[in-house]
Amino acid sequence: MTTYDLKNWLPTTKKEMEIRGWDSLDVILFSGDAYVDHPSFGIAVIGRLLEAQGLKIAIVPQPNWRDDLRDFKKLGKPNLFFGISAGCMDSMVNKYTANKRLRSDDAYTADGKADMRPEMPTIVYTKILKELFPDVPVLIGGIEASLRRLTHYDYWEDRLRPSILVESGADMLMYGMGEQPLRDLILRLKNGESFSSICDLRQTAVYIDPKDVPQDKEVVVEIFSHEECEKDKLKQAKNFRIIEEESNAGEARRILQNFENKVIVVNPPYPTMTTDEIDASFDLPYTRMPHPKYKGKHIPAYEMIKFSVNLHRGCFGGCAFCTISAHQGKAIASRSQESVLREVKSLVKMEDFKGYISDLGGPSANMYQMKGKDLSICNKCRRPSCISPSICKNLNTDHRPLLDIYKAVDAIPGIKKSFIGSGIRYDLMLYRDKDEQRNKGAEEYTEELIKNHVSGRLKVAPEHTEDAVLKMMRKPSFTLFEEFKKKFEQINDKHGLNQQLIPYFISSHPGCKEEDMAELAMDTRRLNFHLEQVQDFTPTPMTLATEIYYTGHHPYTMEKIFTAKTKTEKLAQRLFFFWYQKEYKNDIMNALRKMNRPDLVKKIFGEGGGRSAVSRRR
Repeated sequence: MTTYDLKNWLPTTKKEMEIRGWDSLDVILFSGDAYVDHPSFGIAVIGRLLEAQGLKIAIVPQPNWRDDLRDFKKLGKPNLFFGISAGCMDSMVNKYTANKRLRSDDAYTADGKADMRPEMPTIVYTKILKELFPDVPVLIGGIEASLRRLTHYDYWEDRLRPSILVESGADMLMYGMGEQPLRDLILRLKNGESFSSICDLRQTAVYIDPKDVPQDKEVVVEIFSHEECEKDKLKQAKNFRIIEEESNAGEARRILQNFENKVIVVNPPYPTMTTDEIDASFDLPYTRMPHPKYKGKHIPAYEMIKFSVNLHRGCFGGCAFCTISAHQGKAIASRSQESVLREVKSLVKMEDFKGYISDLGGPSANMYQMKGKDLSICNKCRRPSCISPSICKNLNTDHRPLLDIYKAVDAIPGIKKSFIGSGIRYDLMLYRDKDEQRNKGAEEYTEELIKNHVSGRLKVAPEHTEDAVLKMMRKPSFTLFEEFKKKFEQINDKHGLNQQLIPYFISSHPGCKEEDMAELAMDTRRLNFHLEQVQDFTPTPMTLATEIYYTGHHPYTMEKIFTAKTKTEKLAQRLFFFWYQKEYKNDIMNALRKMNRPDLVKKIFGEGGGRSAVSRRR
């Protein structure tokens, strides 16, 4: 039976502090997730980073906010500040479905138990701490805070909300991945600066008096105030374009937004982490396991990534509905092969490791080490996507470094197979560069991926079939998916494999009409897909699609865009995913007749709307 040394985890209780001989703490971190000491869990990364700075750190996971608040009091006051993260996943997406129904479980909680965190933990936890310890600074971060750093639309309350800094009362917000700003914040505090005086730290936001706005060399852009956006949706749309462009620019400006009689200051982000910097983060002394307090319990999110390895951060896809670039950045920060292999070797030593790596991936699995050929061009670029509406000619799409990692990992004793569980960008794999060596590398990568790294089912995300909708999504034409499908089948046939391609699709995305979903049904029927991975569009802060949903206009063109919003409209679109299910057939046929599309009735259901010829389930 495994025995655990509690000193190997950051303390979570007074008793665990005493085991270490500590009578005080420098920073106390509160998390909406269970405490898993693994580099895929943000609170563990932050805790280990602060520990590496020589600080005494504790984590309070999922504090009880309903009772006498003893969880917030038990460790006393920290010497420097409290830190708060709602968790790895946006708390509202974690708690509610796209139809605003309460979820019955929580993957980031022991045994998947629901209701172990409040709605918007960042706000709830901060207010409690400010009430109990008004003189102690509170730093908020993580994806929930990061995406709400300025005025944003809240889908669950159907209203504009001001910066979460305002609503929570926190002293500072750290957006994006926190290693670089945290390192410099601690350095400045150690050098004697007070927390309240630090207003110019990159990748942070503060809510301050206008007279305290930093007057340094940073270029500033002022966006419409919260109050102006409440009165005029077009101003909110115009704000979004500036915010998105500045979040991804190599030479970003400081953003100012007035609210009431004060100013929200969002300082520019740090440059993309170097390989040495991201290696240092992944090389911190994680146990890679949940805290022993969860012994005998199952944490679903941990089980999913337990034997996975993250190769890089960031995504330059810029998909209209996705928050990855808003939080992790557009530029790719890649680990060294040496760092990746060290992590793989640590997996091999885990007692329950059976030889299979579930994922060698990243936000988009095949963007490893991809960046601009001429970075001076990238620094001046304000495109939100490097691959939409077309792949940038300055983008290095070389797949060979990734191919080298796959082969190096598979050569390690104890590794039987490494799979790719993250989504891949088939448009990058199919792209033809002027450099034939890169093209050859992409072809070799495609064959290696399909032949050796698919666990029976390869997940890809075309998201839709209709080019007008795909353009709105910032996704490539569906013809590329069909091209990739053919290649996938050819490689399977060549190697005698029987693997499935599992496509993801979205309904009710801005710009998508019911007729577009009917065309999707026809195309997926033609390709013999019975869809499994489908979802309704969920508006989340700081995405292009959410701004279109709320304002009714495209922030870059100001064009009016239709979006399905009512429950009836959404259900009507969702029906078309399931054209092969008998219980939906009459409803779908009636919808097609109302559209005056007898041609689609015939294509989807056969001559006269009879039984579909497709019966094999994919």
